[in-house]
Amino acid sequence: MLGRTGNYLLCISSIVLLSACADMSKKVVEVPVPVSLDSMLAQATAASSSGQPEKALTQLQAAKSAYPADKKPWLQMAQINFDRSNYGQAIIDAQEVLQRDPSDKLANSIVAVSGLRLSTKALADLSKQNNLSGSVRTEAQDLAKLLRESLGESVLVPVVPKPAPVVKRTVPAKPEAVAAKPVAVEVKKADSNPFSSLK
Repeated sequence: MLGRTGNYLLCISSIVLLSACADMSKKVVEVPVPVSLDSMLAQATAASSSGQPEKALTQLQAAKSAYPADKKPWLQMAQINFDRSNYGQAIIDAQEVLQRDPSDKLANSIVAVSGLRLSTKALADLSKQNNLSGSVRTEAQDLAKLLRESLGESVLVPVVPKPAPVVKRTVPAKPEAVAAKPVAVEVKKADSNPFSSLK
């Protein structure tokens, strides 16, 4: 037998358990329904299409935080930054895509073209400053050679040939329609002073 104290404790513990169960049935815990990745991407695409790239990027930031293993938010951010000529950030975003999927062609293209555009601008700036010399010049030539080999072209920027001058052909007139007109030619005596007409 438990005795009075044991019975008393048993009754109190039973009441506490019952009241706890009663409280749990009253509380409804609302679990937020996660927004799907496709829905977030669709909202970002709609914002971008309506000329709101900042809103689209904000939506994509939320998508990449909610779905960190997925490449899609990063890829859309890379494309938006590329379209806005923000090539440095486009490269960073595209490299995140390539960490998740090394064979993604669009991400590789964004990295390559963005890098070329940044390099072209930097080389143009250096040329304007006449500072393209030494190792920088050699490296630029090596890069140009690599690009030519990769593209299978002997010249990176082909020279566009000038169009041939247009030659006007005249149809010979009928011999009887051509009247011989004398042509008056004024012949001046050669003057030894070329400035004599200015006097």
